[in-house]
Amino acid sequence: MTIKPSSARILIVRMSSMGDVIHQLPAITDLARAYPHAQIDWVVEEGFVELPQLHPAIRRVIPVALRRWRKTPLASQTRTEWQQFKTELRACRYDVVLDAQGLIKSAAIARQACGPVAGFDRHSIREPLASLAYCRKYPVNKTQHAIERNRQLTAAALNYPQAGVLDYGLRVPPRELTWLPAGDYCVCLTATSRADKEWPEAHWIVLGQRLLAAGVRPVLPWGSADERERAERIAAALPGAMVAPKLTLTDAAALLAGACIVVGVDTGLAHLAAAVAVPTVAIFCASDPALTGVLAASYAVNLGQRGAAPTVDAVWQAVLAGWQR
Repeated sequence: MTIKPSSARILIVRMSSMGDVIHQLPAITDLARAYPHAQIDWVVEEGFVELPQLHPAIRRVIPVALRRWRKTPLASQTRTEWQQFKTELRACRYDVVLDAQGLIKSAAIARQACGPVAGFDRHSIREPLASLAYCRKYPVNKTQHAIERNRQLTAAALNYPQAGVLDYGLRVPPRELTWLPAGDYCVCLTATSRADKEWPEAHWIVLGQRLLAAGVRPVLPWGSADERERAERIAAALPGAMVAPKLTLTDAAALLAGACIVVGVDTGLAHLAAAVAVPTVAIFCASDPALTGVLAASYAVNLGQRGAAPTVDAVWQAVLAGWQR
């Protein structure tokens, strides 16, 4: 496939979840290096619009609301918003439409755009039927980390050699977090989407005590009412710890970027911490970090595995190692 470097128009379809969206960002940095004048657009779920906007190579972010629309598929508002989405999606003719997600739903969205659709071949994705929607299909080893798979797919689809250190390329705009007291702080990401991925509250309290003894304030973000209650229970046992207010993703990125270290369970914000190059310790209790753990050119450590959560001592040693870098 031949693309004119001075006028390439590329659409990325990577809609969710937060971690998956973040895993695509290093491939965008590679793509921008290969085609510095390319116009790169991105289709993403409406709740994650802020993430692609943090990458300076992205020209336009097109929000989609499949998660919300499928709750009321026959509603007039859903039909109206779907038509508006298709109009925006088809406003540009693309040289390549890349389905970087490899699902039937993402392939269906990619086919709605104007341009040849590329993606993984049927042996490289979880939903092989999605590959039927692609004009160009590329094999990518499934045993690699998701970030490397995305980088290889994007390089193959856009016909450039993959090179250079892993770089998320994010530019976090300055945010004045007036609620945050001065001094060093550690962001403790205690909440995740599944109960079996949680680290025991008692462990967080012991870790928080060690942080406070070292002069570092634990800061606990949250996303839902249940998560806020969990953060408040932990903070109540840690005089000096702080529960963050409700944050946008951009505010969360700014909070993470200013931390001296981030410790978190298997959640999207842990990947965002690694993406903004903050020393990050990720805790795994019910999943395998080999394929989807935190990965960065900076300090990023994965501890634990499915059915074997790390101890407080193991996490603390990783925190100390991160401070020493």
